[in-house]
Amino acid sequence: MAAGDAFEELRELTLRLRAECPWDREQTERTIVPHTVEEAYEVADAALAGDPARLHDELGDLLFQVFFLSLLLEERGEGDLESVARAVHAKLVRRHPHVFGDAEARTAGRVRERWEAIKIEQEGREGVFHDVPASLPALLRARKVQRRAAAVGYDWPDLDGPTEKVREELHELFAEIERSGRPGAETEPDERVAAEVGDLLFTVVNLARFVNVDPELALRATTGRFVERVELAERLAAEAGEAWTELDLDAQERWYERAKAALASGDRS
Repeated sequence: MAAGDAFEELRELTLRLRAECPWDREQTERTIVPHTVEEAYEVADAALAGDPARLHDELGDLLFQVFFLSLLLEERGEGDLESVARAVHAKLVRRHPHVFGDAEARTAGRVRERWEAIKIEQEGREGVFHDVPASLPALLRARKVQRRAAAVGYDWPDLDGPTEKVREELHELFAEIERSGRPGAETEPDERVAAEVGDLLFTVVNLARFVNVDPELALRATTGRFVERVELAERLAAEAGEAWTELDLDAQERWYERAKAALASGDRS
């Protein structure tokens, strides 16, 4: 089946759901967008997991979100799926003059520089941090802000800058922790410690940007590995007749290292 036919069938399905499903009839942009964000993260998880079948499935869920939100625009006479597609087509052509015009951009870095310049010169974007959504996850927003600053030349010339800045911020954080001590459980953090934690996270995001690592995806992957290792460690301990929650930290750490080694070797049994 041609892609156009598949898209038309999905559009007709979206129309029918909007008309006949009680849940779909009640939805607005505000109620749908949380689902859109969730689907985007599920696409990211599938891509990071290297699971083509799951990625295929999650991309379909995300595509439906685009169709549904476009339908909401159409109902108000403010656009439709066709206008959305044509607008993004025109924008991508405009932002790739090195492909569709006479401009030259021989590196990915130069493409990004031209991309930001076109936004300002041709699209009327104003300010260094134009259109950076406040609703972005904090790590992604920090990276986007840093990229915007770099686009106007406010950036380290090489990796030494962000590397040294991480060391500096880590030292400052430790100094504030030593000054304030550890707070009691469920109490307000020391304001200066909180500020230094934020500074350290911001500089780590900057370092990640310099080594082409998406901090949001990297942290999600690390968190996933930690969950997988602890769950396996708990199971291995249980198989040996030991209750994970009753073990001291040293014993838990030994099971954790066994789980880590097992997963590294591909043994999840």
